[in-house]
Amino acid sequence: MSMRKGRIVGFGTAVAVTRACFAVLRSNPPGGPARWTRENYAGRTVELYAGPATAVGSAFAAARVHPAAAMAVAVAGACGAYDDVAGAGDPRRGFREHLGALRDGEVTSGAVKLFGISAPGLVAGAVLKERPVDKLLAGVVIAGTAHFVNLVDVRPGRAAGTVLALGAPGVLRGGDAGQLSAMAMGAVAAVLADDLGERAMIGDTGAHVLGATLGTAIALGNGRAGLAAHAAALVAATVLGETVSEAARTLGRAGG
Repeated sequence: MSMRKGRIVGFGTAVAVTRACFAVLRSNPPGGPARWTRENYAGRTVELYAGPATAVGSAFAAARVHPAAAMAVAVAGACGAYDDVAGAGDPRRGFREHLGALRDGEVTSGAVKLFGISAPGLVAGAVLKERPVDKLLAGVVIAGTAHFVNLVDVRPGRAAGTVLALGAPGVLRGGDAGQLSAMAMGAVAAVLADDLGERAMIGDTGAHVLGATLGTAIALGNGRAGLAAHAAALVAATVLGETVSEAARTLGRAGG
């Protein structure tokens, strides 16, 4: 299969599986429709089907590229889903608050998410790269990108737009990195209209899955210099997490 055809197939697979899962969940929601609704920032009732659908579509597509990629994506989705459920009423935001609670002996859903996504990211990086330094940097990039996309998921379309913007250059690389970038963009395309229309939200589940998929693509497509640059930027974004989220909120206000 040519590189171009591989990217097209990857994009189409992610779109088809994500959309099919979305339709199945909406037509027959486990536990009833009430379990799958939330109130968004504007007080509108939105559906949560987009998150799990994105997770299934991304993991299925990533499995076509590498088992380690599928593992990182699937675990990121599981941790995000846990936080969507267990952390729904928790007002604490940001790693500092969750780590502070952990120091006091309380294991919050945010702490579970932090360590639950970081560990498989490091494992995936170790599998995908050969040299120890590259393994560590790749792990930071995978986990860091998953967290970064979640940081900007504060308004409709912000996380999706970030994945599309960051994924587009990766598609041009070709190879496994290009396929994974195309898959992340395909999963976004499948739910973008519902996200922007405020009919559905991707939640932590979708944000972390899309970020992990994109992060794995970045890890595959870069050498040590590129990995180091991405890792440094992601660590800075994590430290300045609330500033990053506030910037996304400001863009939301600017867009109406």
